[in-house]
Amino acid sequence: MTDYRAKSYWLESLPAAITPNPGLTGEERSDVAIIGGGYTGLSAGYHLKQLNPNLDVRVVESDVCGYGASGRNGGFSMTLFGLTKGITRFRFDDQRARAAHTYMEKAVDYLHELITQKQIDCDYERSGYLLVGTSPAQVKRVEHDFSIMAQWGLGGVERWDRQRLAAEFHTDYYKLGWFEPRCGILHPAKLARGLKKLAEEAGVGIHECSPVKDFSRDSKGNFKIRTEEGVLRAEYLVLATNAYSVLFPQLKSLQLPAFTHIVMTAPLSDRQLDSIGWQCRAGVEDARDLIHYYRLTKDNRIVMGGGDVSFGYGGDLNRDLNDRIFALLEKHITEVFPQLQGIEITHRWGGPVSVTLDMAPVIGYLGKDRKAIFSLGCIGHGVSMTFMNGRTIAELICGRQTARTEMFFVGRKTFPWPPDLISYGAAHAIRGFMKMEDRLIYK
Repeated sequence: MTDYRAKSYWLESLPAAITPNPGLTGEERSDVAIIGGGYTGLSAGYHLKQLNPNLDVRVVESDVCGYGASGRNGGFSMTLFGLTKGITRFRFDDQRARAAHTYMEKAVDYLHELITQKQIDCDYERSGYLLVGTSPAQVKRVEHDFSIMAQWGLGGVERWDRQRLAAEFHTDYYKLGWFEPRCGILHPAKLARGLKKLAEEAGVGIHECSPVKDFSRDSKGNFKIRTEEGVLRAEYLVLATNAYSVLFPQLKSLQLPAFTHIVMTAPLSDRQLDSIGWQCRAGVEDARDLIHYYRLTKDNRIVMGGGDVSFGYGGDLNRDLNDRIFALLEKHITEVFPQLQGIEITHRWGGPVSVTLDMAPVIGYLGKDRKAIFSLGCIGHGVSMTFMNGRTIAELICGRQTARTEMFFVGRKTFPWPPDLISYGAAHAIRGFMKMEDRLIYK
């Protein structure tokens, strides 16, 4: 097992050390095998047992549950599907883009209900989400999203003008704000471990420290999932691997891992906190191409992420640390809050998110096989989405027809990324174009 605590502040700050569940050994059988113990896999397992308690459901996790993006993300429960509403509408059409936003609103509300009703201790605050425009071009982009919401006849969003933002944040840096009160912030690793406990209490079997080497069909038509020390056979297979899907040939071309990076300050003093306001405690994103995202923790540290991304080549998932991007993020803290000049940075980390070629999520099937389901492409906005996707996957396996299983991105055709060398070059070209736009237009 890798030292999970070194992977993020969230994993380091868990209230108790993790004792991993026993790994998969020998030969086991189940009705459903789930590869991946993050939000998607744990949610799928939990909801399968809610729909059919008699199912034998197993989760096979390579490290500990929450080790991947579920234990390293910014901790935003938000309604964003893909990148922007305009891009989603351009890719799919008005009706589908509107349906995607509604799906995400319900995802945020559902996660709120689960955390509240099940009393999951994850430092959850329903403090809202604030998208800010900090330049004329960013303001135009935010205005465009307001106009789309008006065309769709949807509410749930407040317009914060420059005066409202200045009063809230004690700065004139922000020009226009889009505020969604239903959204929230949380401690990602605590949520992951809380979902693990919830799934186990429902009867899901979880094998940690069990990297899957490969999977295939056996002579009887069942799936055969092989680890170093064991084999699990199952009628249904769920691939809840997101960015780690690159490790499996059957999924590799469907998405590309992009690494996002985060820095964290020491806890702010009362004087420092008073100087920046932020009494709403909302999670904030700007409206650039390569967004900055930031929020406060329970003990009033600032988490600052984004600004740029990095890529590995092929299946290289060892790109968590990037000193250049960390330096840019540290600088951006004082660009937004000059009052905090000299603030101590205590933690730096990163991790991969899953990016499809058309920048939109997908719940799909492996070929024509309706018993092998995957979920990927959350583009870094997956806290509430992955939990709802797990519920949707459970309904698909149990044969339930719901509004969720009828969503356009369930079973949709995805465009594959080209071979590694071309993908690597294309990803850097796209990133370069976005950096140029941010520098020349959205700065």
